Amino acid sequence: MSKIYDEHAVRKDYAILTKRLIENNLTITTMESATSGQIASLITDTEGASAIFKGAFITYCNEAKLMQGVPAEILDEYTVYSKETAAAMAKACAKAYNADIGIGVTGTMGNVDPANPDASSPGQVYFAIDLKGNTEAYYIELEPQPTRLSYKLAVAKEIYDVLIKMI
Repeated sequence: MSKIYDEHAVRKDYAILTKRLIENNLTITTMESATSGQIASLITDTEGASAIFKGAFITYCNEAKLMQGVPAEILDEYTVYSKETAAAMAKACAKAYNADIGIGVTGTMGNVDPANPDASSPGQVYFAIDLKGNTEAYYIELEPQPTRLSYKLAVAKEIYDVLIKMI
């Protein structure tokens, strides 16, 4: 049986995260592909988020990643689905918004990416967190989820679990 992530619990976690960011005066931004803005949305669902949330990029295609500062060499050498790409995304958004924390997310949710069929494998997600210039990248393999939202919430929960320990 697949692990299903509880939407209410994930939203509650992000309320805690946003309040902790506010308390610690830490600004945050995201560059999201696979989650297409879900992380940014969860952060900004809490009142007062404007004090710490700088903005976000949804870079669903490779061209958008390049436009926002991800080096072409990274995509060429490691593919769009890699820890290296996630790290480049986290660094690029943190730099663009001059934020304390940048989150980069790339991966494949429930199906093979028709634009990158050789590089994508369903359920494989890469994310990175850049905290004041120190970047850590992660790989997770998700069990099949019933909906696209469920995949996004699963990734959001995995990111939350790492980030909350960092701050």
